[in-house]
Amino acid sequence: MIILKTKKQIELIKESCQIVKGALDLIEQHIKPGVTTKELDRLAEDYIRSKGAIPSFKGYGGFPSSICASPNEQIVHGFPNNTVLKEGDIISIDVGAYKHGYHGDGARTFAVGQIDSKLKDLIYHTQQSFFEGIKGLKVGDHIGDISERIQTYAEKHGYSVVRELVGHGVGHDLHEDPQVPNYGTSGTGPIIESGLVIAVEPMINLGKKEVIFEADGWTTRTRDRKASAHYENTIVITDEGVEILTM
Repeated sequence: MIILKTKKQIELIKESCQIVKGALDLIEQHIKPGVTTKELDRLAEDYIRSKGAIPSFKGYGGFPSSICASPNEQIVHGFPNNTVLKEGDIISIDVGAYKHGYHGDGARTFAVGQIDSKLKDLIYHTQQSFFEGIKGLKVGDHIGDISERIQTYAEKHGYSVVRELVGHGVGHDLHEDPQVPNYGTSGTGPIIESGLVIAVEPMINLGKKEVIFEADGWTTRTRDRKASAHYENTIVITDEGVEILTM
């Protein structure tokens, strides 16, 4: 069931989303060769709690940490640990914050030091596929319109799009209806109504689209072990247009 949000609820979600943005900005400042993802996790949790919020991910379905930290070929849901980031790595950081009964959700992929130009392009085009996906989006459109635009943009630039993991509604629950795939056909899927809050999150691979779910039950990586990038914002669509709540 799709739950449309009131203006008041949107404001509460926006507050959580701004905490997510702050955590991502803080993490970006600390990503460098030699840091561990466990250190980044602690940094994010301390920041989120300092804002009177709770990390959305910690304990969610048994997830052990406050952020998802997924380097290189890991797509999403990587566990923060004592692995040291190296020069030339890329890493996806996914953050959620819960305050006043509502969640915010966002992700970015960062460079660790100097990275290969192919990886720079992957990060850039993954981000741009998000903006292509929501370009001109309005009440009365379909979820499939977002999906097709993301897929078309990514594949036009030679990348593949993950099928098994999708965006989603955001609100009182971290994951609500509707699902928001990053591939599909325009004119299909639920119709967008005013007050819809969703996380749009392209997951784009340098190589092929096939994925592997690791034995820990969470970590997802590319089957061919080529790099993957992730970019996510929580957005709201109203009669006034689209607002990105995590920016």
